[in-house]
Amino acid sequence: MKADLPQYYRESFFSKDSLFHPELPGGRYGVAGDPVPFSVRQDDIITSLLLACFIFSVIAFANARRFIARQAKNFFYSPREGTSEFTETSNELRFQTTLVFITCILISLLFYFYTLNYIGETFVLRSQYTLITIFLAITIVYFLLKAGLYTFTNLVFFDGKRNQQWLKSLLFIITIEGVLFFPAILFGAYFGLNIKKVAFYIIISLIIVKLLTIYKCYSIFFRRNVVSLQIILYLCTLEIVPLLAFWGVLVMTANNLKINF
Repeated sequence: MKADLPQYYRESFFSKDSLFHPELPGGRYGVAGDPVPFSVRQDDIITSLLLACFIFSVIAFANARRFIARQAKNFFYSPREGTSEFTETSNELRFQTTLVFITCILISLLFYFYTLNYIGETFVLRSQYTLITIFLAITIVYFLLKAGLYTFTNLVFFDGKRNQQWLKSLLFIITIEGVLFFPAILFGAYFGLNIKKVAFYIIISLIIVKLLTIYKCYSIFFRRNVVSLQIILYLCTLEIVPLLAFWGVLVMTANNLKINF
């Protein structure tokens, strides 16, 4: 037997309230708060990436410490002609290549932090890690093109032995660059160091790297025939111009990928 209840029994003041019926969408009450700003120290993936870079760097230094020490000694001491040179093993080259790759990762992270502070925080990409990957690919291409440009130029004007010596020194300089950049990332991301101080430290590190490059370039190629104009043209063509082009490509890429409101 079906009983028909009166309307006032079946409905009440709270019958259509979302609190009374949880299955009904009731929306949100109050005022939406400001979203929590992005912080690198709270990003588990970037933290894991930096930790992995540190661990692999320690392993590489531990396995190639004699080779790196020999490179550091030969960097400021040019052996005489006719003396035998030490040849590196495949493992030593592999570990040094790993250090160069870690340097590329650190440079891409540094420019990613610069992008968040000075260019924008929202991009057309699905993930911010895709942006870091793009910066990493650009950095790797930059170093490969730079090494190819050095090789082509040096083979035209100098002999193959000095060119090989320069490529070894270039790998060592890139490794030093990564070692100098690593503290900037740690102090800037996890210790709250001012971004201006980080930028000042990066500029000083770049000056040190370029001075080492000038010194090694002079000691290998221009010690016998000192021509100031030739050294300036050589370094401007193969160091300053590629560096400015690399910076311009990174900035242009970040500006094209950011979302303009």
